[in-house]
Amino acid sequence: MSLRPTKRTEFKELRERAGLTLLETADLLKVEPRTVYRYERGETRPTKLAFDQMRQAVENRFAKESPAAPGIRFIDLFAGIGGLRLGFQSIGGRCVFTSEWDAKCQETYKHNFADNHEIGGDIREYSSEPGKIPEHDLLLAGFPCQPFSIAGVSKKNALGRPHGFLCDTQGTLFFDTAQIIAHHRPAAFVLENVKNLQRHDGGRTFATIINVLKNELGYHVQHRVISSEPWVPQRRERIFIVGFREPTTFDLDKLKLPPKSQWPKLGSILQPPDQVDPKYTLTPHLWKYLQAYKEKHTAAGNGFGFGLFGPDDVTRTLSARYYKDGSEVLVKQPGTRPRRLTPTECARLMGFENSKRKFKIVVSDTQAYKQFGNAVVVPVVEFLAKAIKPHLEAALAKQGSSPANSVVVRHITRPDRQPVAVNG
Repeated sequence: MSLRPTKRTEFKELRERAGLTLLETADLLKVEPRTVYRYERGETRPTKLAFDQMRQAVENRFAKESPAAPGIRFIDLFAGIGGLRLGFQSIGGRCVFTSEWDAKCQETYKHNFADNHEIGGDIREYSSEPGKIPEHDLLLAGFPCQPFSIAGVSKKNALGRPHGFLCDTQGTLFFDTAQIIAHHRPAAFVLENVKNLQRHDGGRTFATIINVLKNELGYHVQHRVISSEPWVPQRRERIFIVGFREPTTFDLDKLKLPPKSQWPKLGSILQPPDQVDPKYTLTPHLWKYLQAYKEKHTAAGNGFGFGLFGPDDVTRTLSARYYKDGSEVLVKQPGTRPRRLTPTECARLMGFENSKRKFKIVVSDTQAYKQFGNAVVVPVVEFLAKAIKPHLEAALAKQGSSPANSVVVRHITRPDRQPVAVNG
């Protein structure tokens, strides 16, 4: 038996753009939650008054949350749930375009950001027609690391095939990012990826990426691996690639991290025990299994197995597989079995939520764990954004009315597309 997919109704779109949960919507409309659910499913037609109230809620949210000043215009590619965006909004940046293909991530994103633009889906629809993306000063992208098929320049030359940007990165999502950079020529970009990107395929993947950014696109590029420990109680190392179109005095390697005496511990993000649902405590069966698994691998001389942490510790990296058993980050509970982090604690561990900022979790625990496990640590991005801001503002002031796209137009052909003209 096949299941009919849930239809995305106009009402559901309005609710998400208004940033309201089902219960908040029911309270606003003075109806039962099950009525809101029927509206969303298209089983009951909402009244005109209900539609008017939802549209007003969207307008009110834009008026409250949208930046009053123009600010630095940026685009958010492979947006996930908006970690890079939060970092650059903290310096007054204004997001003018978002692309994220995952429907559940889109749902979380819409509830947490007031936008007057719809979220774009598959990035390839825009990289083939980059003119559909608004002009921007800064490009942000946490592009996935896909295997690159690199045959080697000498072999390609022998076969009479092109190499470089026209060939080496086709079929990857980095290729799509590069096409957008080539077309729009933003003043700067910030790319984020896993630390191991540098070592993928013996370093050839990373060398290809840097070659494209520096030599093919002509940007002044720096990169650095930064751990999240100075800002959140988690060891999470990510590589950040920063590029400026024109020379600047920005020096990524010289940025000073907060002193170690200020680095937080796990206890700073944990909820009080009486606020933690017992469902997050491991079952006797799962706890027994994880202990046996660790004992087996310890005896074999490797480090596989669960990680158990107390309030004075710093955790391992939170991963997208956390929903399976929570084994990489288990929280000690005196007198009983350990527990998983709650989704709210994950939001805090990733810096999405803190004493000054709340983050709405509107998806299931499973989806929330996946989303936070795939995200970037927000305070790390805020740190970078603050350091980049004066250099970017200076570049934009110097640019003035000079055209950003003063480059030769060429054609780039992807394997599955017709040739498209881009600036490069």
